[in-house]
Amino acid sequence: MSFPSWLSQLYRGLSRPIRRTTQPIWGSLYRSLVQSSQRRNPEFSSFAVRTNTCGELRSSHLGQEVTLCGWIQYRRQNTFLVLRDFHGLVQVVIPQDESAASVRKILCEAPVESVVQVSGTVISRPAGQENPKMPTGEIEIKVKTAELLNACKKLPFEIKDFMKKTEALRLQYRYLDLRSFQMQYNLRLRSQMVMKMREYLCNLHGFVDIETPTLFKRTPGGAKEFLVPSREPGKFYSLPQSPQQFKQLLMVGGLDRYFQVARCYRDEGSRPDRQPEFTQIDIEMSFVDQTGIQSLIEGLLQYSWPNDKDPVVVPFPTVTFTEALATYGTDKPDTRFGMKIIDISDVFRNTEIGFLQDALSKPHGTVKAICIPEGAKYLKRKDIESIRKFAADHFNQEILPVFLNANRNWNSPVANFIMESQRLELIRLMDTQEEDVVLLTAGEHNKACSLLGKLRLECADLLETRGMVLRDPTLFSFLWVVDFPLFLPKEENPRELESAHHPFTAPHPSDIHLLYTEPKKARSQHYDLVLNGNEIGGGSIRIHNAELQHYILATLLKEDVKMLSHLLQALDYGAPPHGGIALGLDRLICLVTGSPSIRDVIAFPKSFRGHDLMSNAPDSIPSEELKPYHIRVSWPTDSKAERAH
Repeated sequence: MSFPSWLSQLYRGLSRPIRRTTQPIWGSLYRSLVQSSQRRNPEFSSFAVRTNTCGELRSSHLGQEVTLCGWIQYRRQNTFLVLRDFHGLVQVVIPQDESAASVRKILCEAPVESVVQVSGTVISRPAGQENPKMPTGEIEIKVKTAELLNACKKLPFEIKDFMKKTEALRLQYRYLDLRSFQMQYNLRLRSQMVMKMREYLCNLHGFVDIETPTLFKRTPGGAKEFLVPSREPGKFYSLPQSPQQFKQLLMVGGLDRYFQVARCYRDEGSRPDRQPEFTQIDIEMSFVDQTGIQSLIEGLLQYSWPNDKDPVVVPFPTVTFTEALATYGTDKPDTRFGMKIIDISDVFRNTEIGFLQDALSKPHGTVKAICIPEGAKYLKRKDIESIRKFAADHFNQEILPVFLNANRNWNSPVANFIMESQRLELIRLMDTQEEDVVLLTAGEHNKACSLLGKLRLECADLLETRGMVLRDPTLFSFLWVVDFPLFLPKEENPRELESAHHPFTAPHPSDIHLLYTEPKKARSQHYDLVLNGNEIGGGSIRIHNAELQHYILATLLKEDVKMLSHLLQALDYGAPPHGGIALGLDRLICLVTGSPSIRDVIAFPKSFRGHDLMSNAPDSIPSEELKPYHIRVSWPTDSKAERAH
């Protein structure tokens, strides 16, 4: 059994109900670990003052003299204590005889979570006192010497996963939170998966691991970047939001196959479940097409996937951007459940319902619907009202709930105008059952689909809180989304264009002519990898022709090409065709471990507001220290003080 397998067993064991002591938590979780470590895992006690780890001792070690180091997990009646390290738990017998009074004093008086070193003999537990739920449950340590390495003061919270702690408190004392079984599991699994990815890319497919600069220059488009002052007046570095330009330049340089576990930075402010610094598995290849990149990533995930999860099945299904929006109302659909969007325009061509009639009279007007399984059973009147209010407030759209039993059409008198023939046609088209509810809306195609896409997810959450199981938590549903638009209209000025992803994305070969006639209709060679409704990766085939890249930047996007002169020049010096992708490592590990937030799979994350609550970063800098950078802070004006004067 491999390392990730025992880690997952540990996680499953930790999710069971906790009893009065923590011993049952470990159960048989580490049995496979030690068997595995003896076969193939690294030596965990090499170079350390201990002879063994706390979780590896068994009856085969009886009579051995051992030295262990760890944290005091708990103590019972000053007779036993349980010692813990990352590897497991072991019971230590506190000596009671007078000759060992000094050892007894240390072990009885040291607070819980103190760090101690003990030496002694591995002995059998007395008959009847074995603990079969603990891998080390057949033995205990008869202590001869003990040393208190560091006493623990009163903790702000107990180091137990089942103890409720606010996230702010966990982040403030992150070094304590890291001791929890859950965080240990998450970070060790992350390490194992990254190591397997390195093996796959470097050893099996000839990729080169190359570090790219962190100090770069400001680039046009994309997310906001963090600026770093230099000692040259008025000049700044910028932290890269991705190594995009560098990896393309590496292809120009003939490196052929590059990857990096890359740190990336985005000054995106307060956004839920985002981090200002994050990690990507960044990949670029020469002489490759879209299919090649997709096959590489499928193999990479298959190779690095934890053994205790269901195997990754390849190839992953593929849908176009247009299909995803029409069927799921989003470009990152969760395909673990149905409730697909159905076009029912033809059913209501002769309707008497005003808002449907009005929508269908317009050139691009449609009527769309989703079916909520057993909605009549699980949804309440206030839920229907909430759904209709959400549609009106956020999309300026009307939602018509249709119950198959006409007596259940709460607060929807217009439903009475649905003819029996239309009701029967709805049942046929949407394959509905008696307790189902149909949510129906009308309007412009994209807007109607986006609304129903949101409601699809909201209703799924609602049904699951009421007891229905729609999404299997053990299922990992991968999906490629392709054929995105190359450009989108700018929000602030719809007549101007911006890149749908980034300006280095190559247009679809069939659509290159549209760049010069109808650029809004051009598709891109961009591809996103979606897992359970979350985008975990995105990439594209790049533009390797300098003339085409210049035309897109200068003419279509109206960007200052001087800022990218180094890249344009490089493309003119024999750039090979190339493409790549970046996987969001934090999001991927979050989904694999079933963690509620990406902050739970990062050792030292920032808070929702981008603050490090442990060190209080960002922090102010004295004005004297800013002088070498030719910077002066302009403090916000206190309007109240001004009014007072």
